[in-house]
Amino acid sequence: MIAWCNGTTGMPNSSSTLPKAIKPQRLKWASLDGLSKELIMIRLSLIEARTLAESILLHNGFNAAHAQAVAATVIAGERDGCASHGLYRILGCVNSLRAGKVRADAEPQVIDQAPSIVRVDAAGGFSQLAFQAGMPLLEEKTRANGIAALAINRCVHFSALWVEIEQLTAAGLVALACNPSHAWVAPAGGSQPVFGTNPIAFGWPRAGKDPFVFDFATSAIARGDIELHRRAGKPIPEGWGVDADGQPSTDANVVLDAGAMLTFGGHKGSALAAMVELIAGPLIGDLTSAESLAYDAGSKSSPYHGELIIALDPRRFLGEATEQHLARAETLFESIQGQGARLPSQRRYEARARSLVEGVQIPQALYNDLKALLD
Repeated sequence: MIAWCNGTTGMPNSSSTLPKAIKPQRLKWASLDGLSKELIMIRLSLIEARTLAESILLHNGFNAAHAQAVAATVIAGERDGCASHGLYRILGCVNSLRAGKVRADAEPQVIDQAPSIVRVDAAGGFSQLAFQAGMPLLEEKTRANGIAALAINRCVHFSALWVEIEQLTAAGLVALACNPSHAWVAPAGGSQPVFGTNPIAFGWPRAGKDPFVFDFATSAIARGDIELHRRAGKPIPEGWGVDADGQPSTDANVVLDAGAMLTFGGHKGSALAAMVELIAGPLIGDLTSAESLAYDAGSKSSPYHGELIIALDPRRFLGEATEQHLARAETLFESIQGQGARLPSQRRYEARARSLVEGVQIPQALYNDLKALLD
């Protein structure tokens, strides 16, 4: 039986109702075995989705602070149409706990390291809780100095970075974030994994409008997208990965289990991936992707490493001219959209608007896997 929880308090709520199956949505593709595939979807309201996520995390031993922080992040992903960083990630959270690779009761320690540097020791817990702990001091230092950095150490990380970036843009700050992961990605010209997917995210606040935000892996695609293809039995596009011999492969199993993912843009993506390894690894005293994978020791848990967030305050840079120069930024955005091009995250914001009204849909197979974690 599912013990539903109140999305705010995390306490059981027996009045919540179970989601109902909706009419199957038929998705056609050429599967690896040549057979036709069909997905049966389950619709959840955002409250149902969040209480499901919190219930699973609490049931499996995470404290309330972790359960609420992690649930908020995965529901944000699901809400915004980012299934690769949505409810699916709860499976990995529980696996990481069962493997002993994340601390369910970790309490982040905030360290005021320097006038423009905040350090948070996540103490082996998830990054979300560490970010929440460090953001107030990061914002304070950014307001005082114009620019400040938050280094998160010893964290377990699985989530999209835009969730954190949007919290900073909501405070009127420009923000940049990056982190390594596990060594799953081959460098340009190579065939063996060295880099993580090593995402980079950036945000620019916009008065009265959704912020300008991008968040992308330096790999050709997020690993979660390949994992979702594997779950669905779908081939992946060529260019996402190679087999153990460095040959192109469209088999998600081969790429994930024996081969390597590829960077985007060849040597350019490879250089950016190396930069992320350096500034979010050795620079902040934390692990590289290869070291994170070695620490994992085959448990297939979420990566364990550090994260670097940099925040900038436009008002400290521009003073009385702030509004004038922010208006110039709006002219730039208008020149992009005026020719029919889209700004980054536009589709995500559109998905968010729909989800706020309609809720979200997840495959019944995933829903069943999630329910099993409550047994």
